Amino acid sequence: MKSALMAGLVLTAVVTTVLHFAFGHAAMLPAAAFGLLATAIEVAASGARGRAELGGFDRSVQAFAAGFGLRLLGVVLMTVAIVARRDLFSPLPTALGFLGVTIPLLFMEIRPAR
Repeated sequence: MKSALMAGLVLTAVVTTVLHFAFGHAAMLPAAAFGLLATAIEVAASGARGRAELGGFDRSVQAFAAGFGLRLLGVVLMTVAIVARRDLFSPLPTALGFLGVTIPLLFMEIRPAR
């Protein structure tokens, strides 16, 4: 869980910097906000997965469903932010900020499960 937090913060900084150079100053807020959201989601999902390792199959399925639901909630929040405040949350920087952190963290979570 601690490694997911550190990796998420580093990824958020990297993605925000890259998007700042690619899209300008206006991309910093959506990239940072949704990178941090993705980090929080991953930390929560990792915590649920860690607790599920102590239980049986049912707990593992519940942890998977919780992680899936949290990530889906992130996509919904991203969509709501884009629709509600398109002036602050441009679609491409917002989506890249969220996915640029979520996808690497998801691969990092899958690795120990093997």
